[in-house]
Amino acid sequence: MRVLVVYCHPSSDSFTHQVKEAFVKALESNGHQYDVSDLYAEGFNPVMSESEYLREGYYQCDTPVQEDVLREQKRINEADAIVFIYPVFWTSSPAMLEGWFQRVWTYGYAYGDNRTMKTLDKALFLITMGGSLTEDLRQMQVEAMKTVMIGDRISDRARHAKFHVFDEMSRGEGNGENRSRREVGFLDKCDEIASSF
Repeated sequence: MRVLVVYCHPSSDSFTHQVKEAFVKALESNGHQYDVSDLYAEGFNPVMSESEYLREGYYQCDTPVQEDVLREQKRINEADAIVFIYPVFWTSSPAMLEGWFQRVWTYGYAYGDNRTMKTLDKALFLITMGGSLTEDLRQMQVEAMKTVMIGDRISDRARHAKFHVFDEMSRGEGNGENRSRREVGFLDKCDEIASSF
């Protein structure tokens, strides 16, 4: 299987980076091909321009799509599955990834009557968060995030979609030992998930 990993984190000094590294290593060891779209490292521009807004707002397929967006769309159409790896920032994905969806999910490609985006076999979300899923509020937040990411952004663009949350991964406030213990289990889970592809 060919997998596109859309990775979104501003620092390699993070557990999210470890998740990405563990996941792609496991993909490779299980014989899968993969491509990593590292949004920060590649300098993806998340800001929609006025011309892009007008293209989308008026459903104008004849207006050209920017080269960086076309490159991402090509990567998606060359994949069988897409995996998003990112941290939770204030109950959402980083602004960079929000902008990626706003610019890459263009009219005529991701939506519209004759869209050209292929239907992927799988969509997977591997997200890290500081809060604990033992809290009702965090559980509700995750359900809201699933509704946005799987219900709206993926929808019928993939045949199967899953959402995995690696929680209680904040630094400081006496969480060091707990974080280290959970880190091992979560990285093993990344290996298990990649192996099941």
